[in-house]
Amino acid sequence: MSSVIRVTKEFGFEMAHALLNHDGPCRNIHGHSYRLFVTVAGIPEKDPASPKNGMVIDFSDLKKIVREEVIERFDHAFVISDRYNCEKTERIRELSANTLIVGYQPTCENLVADFARKIIKRLPSGVKLHSLKLYETASSYAEWFASDNE
Repeated sequence: MSSVIRVTKEFGFEMAHALLNHDGPCRNIHGHSYRLFVTVAGIPEKDPASPKNGMVIDFSDLKKIVREEVIERFDHAFVISDRYNCEKTERIRELSANTLIVGYQPTCENLVADFARKIIKRLPSGVKLHSLKLYETASSYAEWFASDNE
């Protein structure tokens, strides 16, 4: 009998954002030190001749996927919604070369859902994204679970 095992890798990155039309201080440009926990599930490789024997996924392979899909794009970026008017967006781009314009309000909740979509498409066969946990502050986070999104 094969057991499904979950493995988790933690990532950290710095990101700034501003929330369009927010009724509190988050409408202003501000930044966070994000922590992202990526949990995948699968049956460990059973072939003794395989270099991945005993692994659901090699942690270095998971790291490569998350770095390319999330960290390299969002780390030290200023993220805003595409609903900002073009004039403001261009002024912001002049101040920050790493401005990322997304098709959603860049809340912790929307970011974690976007990250899930990006990671899922890159996982190898037999490995499923189980969950993501994105900490925006030390005491505030959003979670995404595959079981909630099937």
